[in-house]
Formats: sequence, structure tokens, C-alpha cells
Amino acid sequence: MRNFNYQNLIISKWDSEIINLLVQIHEHKGKQELFLKRKPAVLDKLVEIAKIQSIEDSNKIEGIVTTTDRIKELMNKKTTPRNRDEEEIMGYRDVLNTIHESYEYIPISSNYILQFHRDLFKHSEKGIGGRYKTAQNSIIERDKEGNIFERFKPLSPYETPCAIDKICDELNMAFDKKDVDSLLLIPIFIHDFLCIHPFSDGNGRMSRLLTTLLLYRQGYVIGKYISLESKIENNKESYYAALEESGIGWHENKENSVPFIKYILRIILAAYIDFEERVDYVDKKTPTIDLVRKAIDRSIGKFTKRDIMELVPSVGKATIENTLKELTEEAYIERHGKGRATFYVKNNNMQK
Repeated sequence: MRNFNYQNLIISKWDSEIINLLVQIHEHKGKQELFLKRKPAVLDKLVEIAKIQSIEDSNKIEGIVTTTDRIKELMNKKTTPRNRDEEEIMGYRDVLNTIHESYEYIPISSNYILQFHRDLFKHSEKGIGGRYKTAQNSIIERDKEGNIFERFKPLSPYETPCAIDKICDELNMAFDKKDVDSLLLIPIFIHDFLCIHPFSDGNGRMSRLLTTLLLYRQGYVIGKYISLESKIENNKESYYAALEESGIGWHENKENSVPFIKYILRIILAAYIDFEERVDYVDKKTPTIDLVRKAIDRSIGKFTKRDIMELVPSVGKATIENTLKELTEEAYIERHGKGRATFYVKNNNMQK
């Protein structure tokens, strides 16, 4: 029988990599207030970009997709969903907006988790929102020969409600006592949530929404400006590998949570670094073309207009288009493809 006791983490020994990640994130958090006082208009733009990316990429991880333009329309409530994917994307939008606007007033509890899940599926006709699973939902895989095997068996339906209550209670007690760093508690809680797999659908999306909520409530609001979901989507193979490795022995209370903890801490640190770089871009009195050049110089391999817009949010779309055209004519960059398939690469001969 699986037990949950987060107080035992007090005696845990953490390796130098985890300690170093914690120190760096704490340092970035200390700079946070200073950054938030600068360029409020630019920060608002970062929030808008991060919301779009979070909605798009968290759903993309689960194979739920639509175009970026459609997501913008759905975000601004200028359209209605065309299909099931867009219905679920709208649900994610609603829950994410709730977290952004009211996280200070949303404690972690099974009731709020159920309400989030209800809202995640409130535009869907599946009829599963706000209810724990009623059947076993083992994680199944198919090998190269077509054989099906059970990759992980979560807790049974009858164990689920009590387990969610227990991990919420354990987390809240640990937060209150402050004996264990909240940056260690959050990934452990999320890992337990994913191993319980409490819902018939939406567990991955719920885990990412809860990660955002918990980080915000502990003062780490970086996900408001840089999408954590986007960083996970860009590294989803590592995400699943860390999740699987940390899941070994979970039912017997013999799991090693370190791989998943390290993965989440790296994602948080990378987001802070991106945020500070983007604010620095716009905090200096730099000509637009030089801002775009700096963003290009930071890019590796091919990049798109959208990539540059995210790196320099203070610059408008039309200005970036004109600047990319100018840099192409200068042969500083090369353009490839047409229409939505257009991308650019640096002309290395010009940059030696």
C-alpha cells in the first residue's frame, strides 16, 4: 500500500546539482521584484505571449492541437470552438486565467482540484469533468512489434480520492512548517499526482496547471512571463524519461524522485534566465535593428518571425517583418520557404 509522508523529506540528502539549482533559482527570485518594476508595457506583452504558449504547448504535449491564430482568437473570446481539440483548449484557457487572476485565494485541496478539472472539460461533451476516475487507467504502450504492455499502473479508482486528500494535506503541512524547500515539495507532489493519475483524462494538463498554481503561491511567478509548458513541450522526451525513472518502485515507497525534481528545477531556472534576457533586451536604449540582430545572434539553427517576436516583445510585428526583410537584403540572414513555412538562418559567412 502506498503511503505519503512529506515530513520524511527533512532527513533526505540532496546532491550538489540539486543544491546548485536551488541556490540559482533563489537568486533569480530575489531579482524578481526589481524586474517587475521595469517596463510594465513590455511585461504585459510577455504575459500575453506566455499565455498563448502555455495553452498551445500544454495541449500539444497531449496531442491536442490547433493553429496559433485560432488560439489567439479563442483566448480573446472572439470565436467558438470548431472541434473537440478546441473545446479542450478553451478549458485550459479558462483554468489558466483563473490561476493568473486569483492564485492567492486558491489553496491546494481536492475540492479545488476537482473544480479545475470540471472547468478544464466544461466546453467538452465528454461528461467527465470534475469527477475522479471510475475505472483503472493504466498507462499503456505498444512496442515495435505491435505488442501492448502496461508501462505504469496508477492507484485504483477506490484508492484515488483518499490519496489526493492525503497528498494535499501533506503538502500543506510541509509548506506551513517550512522545514523543506518548497521547490523540492512541488515536484514531489506533482509526481505523486501523476502516479495516482486521478482522472480518466486530463492528468498531464492538470499537473502542469497545478505546478503553475503552486509555484505562484510560493512566490515563483516566472510562469506568468515565460511559459513553463512550452519549455516542457520542447523537452518532452526528457520529461517522460524523468517521470518514468522516478516512478520505479513508487507503489512500494521505494521510488527515487531525484530525476523528476531535477527536471522541474532545470525548467524553472531556464525560464528565469530567458525572462531576464528578454527584459534586458528592451531595457536598454537600443535601435530596433540591433535588438533583432541580438535576438538572431542568440538563435541556433533556423528561426521564425514568431521566435524573434517572443525574444523582443517590445517590437511590433510589422517592424520585425521589415527588419527581417532588411537583414535578408543585407545577407545577414537567409530566408527559406514560403508563407507559414517561412524560416530564417544566419549567414555564417557574414558573422565571422
